Amino acid sequence: MDKLSVLIASDSFKGSVSSMGIANLLEEGIHRVVPNCEVRKFAIADGGEGTVEAIVSATNGEIREVEVSGPLGETVVAHYGFIGEDTAILEMAEASGITLIEQNSDNARRASTWGVGQVILDAVDHGARRIFIGLGGSATSDGGAGMAKALGVRFLNAEGEEIPWMTDKLEGIEVIALTDVTNPLTGPDGAVCVFGPQKGIPADDVTKLDGWMARYAEILNATVMARYAEILNATVGRAVDAVPGSGAAGGLGAALVAFCGARIQRGIETLLDIIGLEDAMDGVDLVITGEGRMDSQSAFGKAPIGVAKRAKRHGIPVVAVVGGRADDLGGVYEAGIDLVLSIATGPITLAESIARADVLVPIAGENAIRALLLGR
Repeated sequence: MDKLSVLIASDSFKGSVSSMGIANLLEEGIHRVVPNCEVRKFAIADGGEGTVEAIVSATNGEIREVEVSGPLGETVVAHYGFIGEDTAILEMAEASGITLIEQNSDNARRASTWGVGQVILDAVDHGARRIFIGLGGSATSDGGAGMAKALGVRFLNAEGEEIPWMTDKLEGIEVIALTDVTNPLTGPDGAVCVFGPQKGIPADDVTKLDGWMARYAEILNATVMARYAEILNATVGRAVDAVPGSGAAGGLGAALVAFCGARIQRGIETLLDIIGLEDAMDGVDLVITGEGRMDSQSAFGKAPIGVAKRAKRHGIPVVAVVGGRADDLGGVYEAGIDLVLSIATGPITLAESIARADVLVPIAGENAIRALLLGR
């Protein structure tokens, strides 16, 4: 039998093991069965946790850090990546992430994206001309107003001055927002209604705060688009609040479009292009991907499906190793996954699964390579 080659590109198991950590554990299991198997490992992410690590590690970039204002005004150290001479990779969660504060009503109302704007400015000061911003894991529902203020935007009442397009420092800077969601800014599928409760917004306040966001959207559309319609139409071709993904990160997506002229793109597709994953699939016999939990939503823009689509172009079988799974994964299989393997070897709690990941993930790696050998 010819020497086997396996490519591993799994998302992290949130709260448990990083993307590269999962790859290392799967490799351990594969080599128990086929010691001489070639294993190609890539860290991946979809715009959330791990995006900076994945891109920097694949492109020999560097990590930088800067002290900024956290979600509630406290000082936090935010890390971001730099690749080449002029491209920065940011995760908004480094400055305004949900893990930085307790989730309650008061914090949910106060949480700001001001620090995100500070990170953007630091990147520009260090020579960035292109900035990728991952929108996952936010603690905020401020519509990106904090970020805009940090960049110099002034929010005034109806008798005041108009909202400007962007600060001088961002003129000529290309901004690309990365996300795995397509939610608009407002309405039942918008930033507040869908994501607000998980950040601590009480159910009784959702309608009221969505109304505030709707008024904010009116200001963006009536003022910003009226004054800069040609620029925005060339960028998004529609009202800012209706752009798919404008509701990501509590509305930060909309603010990036309105005040930075940003494009919103599928995080996983953009990342896979940057790291050149598809080029690395030549000569591969099996692709293993995965995520912490796989369900019906995984078929809509999540990392494993992005990997599977690339593998299918090369006719390569795809196994997804997951921490947990829904009963019905029909949409996942239709999207390109051939086999889903849960790491659970029996009845087990989430806490036990996390604690025993270093044992359970290699077993899944064994099972994945044995499935390939069975087919041969």
